[in-house]
Amino acid sequence: MPTDLTHPAFSGRRLLLIVTGALSAAFLPGWLSWLRSGYPDLEIRPVATRSAQRFITLDALSTLCGHPAMSDEWPAHVTKGAPHVELSLWPDTVLVYPAGLHFLARLALGLGDTPAILALQCTPAPIGIAPSLPPHGLTSPAYLGHRRLLEQRPNIVIASPKAGFSVSTGQMDASVAAPMPVVLGLVERLRNEMSTSSRPGITESP
Repeated sequence: MPTDLTHPAFSGRRLLLIVTGALSAAFLPGWLSWLRSGYPDLEIRPVATRSAQRFITLDALSTLCGHPAMSDEWPAHVTKGAPHVELSLWPDTVLVYPAGLHFLARLALGLGDTPAILALQCTPAPIGIAPSLPPHGLTSPAYLGHRRLLEQRPNIVIASPKAGFSVSTGQMDASVAAPMPVVLGLVERLRNEMSTSSRPGITESP
């Protein structure tokens, strides 16, 4: 975690946190403790993709968030209600942290093959996305194309990733998720803009 842990102004009360399969997910415990200490009235509901669960467990997310974590899979049996509808309507804020390239591609292309991704396609809540990419991912035509599509959506803001250490190459050539304070600040600005006018998607400059 960075040394600047100032808590920005944040008016959200119901946060849906979607965790995807990037190594940055392993560092979430520190950020979740930071969130809960700085915003004690914030309710956090975590959802983790199957690939994210290689780096952080549902039990850990449940304990750190104070709410049972959900695996991003359709239930094996018919249940009362629809998980994607609840995930879409419940939050006043959504964070995808970290957001791996595969998840970004599915979101940008309009897929709805899991509860979380379908909820994101339909929710009116502001969505903050923190991409986390492998070496050279930041300049990949695939990433740039999907990012352009997501930037056109009126309720999405993208926090540009930061240069980080790659455990694969041993160099500072990875692009890691932006610090949580940066993402919260951007999504709060987006919320304020959404409340006053219709607007194109905004994004932090690379």
